[in-house]
Amino acid sequence: MNNPLRSFSLMLEAMADLQPEIDPNQPKPVPATPSLADSLSELGPLPKEALLLGLAPDGLPVLLNLHDPSPGPLLIAADPGAGKTALLQVIAQAASRMHAPGDVQFGVVSNYPDEWGHLAELDHCVGIFPTYHDSAIDFLASLSGWAHANKGSSQSILLLLDDLESMEQIDFDARQTLRWLLLRGPSRRVWPLISMNAQRATKVETWLEAFRTRIFGVVKDDRTADRLTGVPGSTLKHLQAGLQFALREGNDWLKFWIPHV
Repeated sequence: MNNPLRSFSLMLEAMADLQPEIDPNQPKPVPATPSLADSLSELGPLPKEALLLGLAPDGLPVLLNLHDPSPGPLLIAADPGAGKTALLQVIAQAASRMHAPGDVQFGVVSNYPDEWGHLAELDHCVGIFPTYHDSAIDFLASLSGWAHANKGSSQSILLLLDDLESMEQIDFDARQTLRWLLLRGPSRRVWPLISMNAQRATKVETWLEAFRTRIFGVVKDDRTADRLTGVPGSTLKHLQAGLQFALREGNDWLKFWIPHV
């Protein structure tokens, strides 16, 4: 039987092989990804503790175990336009389709809250908070309070923070709260998933050591990619912008793509 997930992955691989032959002055073709609904239907039941990040080249899901804090907070680093916000939104949508609100909820802190308005009505959403508003600081404080008190709840809360650099603008106490969430949150079922503009990595240098799990989208500058990955020759510039991401799995790279919603 034809597997549309695998077929799409093969198409991406073929495009990558042909890339050197494509005129760099011509717009790159962007294939249509399978939908999130179709992808989840094709995959069938997934573990109850799983959070879907995307689909691997073999069509299998790339998952985060919400009951295992060892990965720590997740950093999503890429150039502008590489799909960082899209990935965060797919994760939020997948969480709402895979879990009951009593099991997984999410809140968003963003410089552009209007980009998230279509998710605000989901029962799983606890709020969309503008970075520049006091409500964002209050949200971080409430997450910290919940995490401190959480000794055995099976519920997980996702902190989707779209732009790490924006945290340089909040007050000292709020930054300390965020640092605590990065350090202790996953062990208390608060999961920070935070995007970062790779081109401005030097602006957030002091935050980077908190992230041992890093997901990368397109990073065109090789020196920036090498610095962020710690692996020379990572070739992140060859990922498909808006579609493909990659993370380290041992000594290898695991590439994955995100379905559309």
